[in-house]
Amino acid sequence: MCLGIPGKIVSISEDHLAEVDFGGVRREVSLLLCPEVEVGGYVLVHVGFAIQRLEKGEALETLKLFKEIEESYLESTQEGG
Repeated sequence: MCLGIPGKIVSISEDHLAEVDFGGVRREVSLLLCPEVEVGGYVLVHVGFAIQRLEKGEALETLKLFKEIEESYLESTQEGG
């Protein structure tokens, strides 16, 4: 299964690398596949590469869904265990 995670671009260096914030966790991401993005924008990241530019609303909605899945999982593990 492949999973892309939305993140917000915090900074971009001259070598096509960006610092991307994933809800408080920051990682270095390659922008070679999405050279048009800008600081403050959102991208979908898969295995260290930004693979698609996202609109802010779309990115935030996806992050909200991930949070709901996490909370549901945590609730189910507390109930069963």
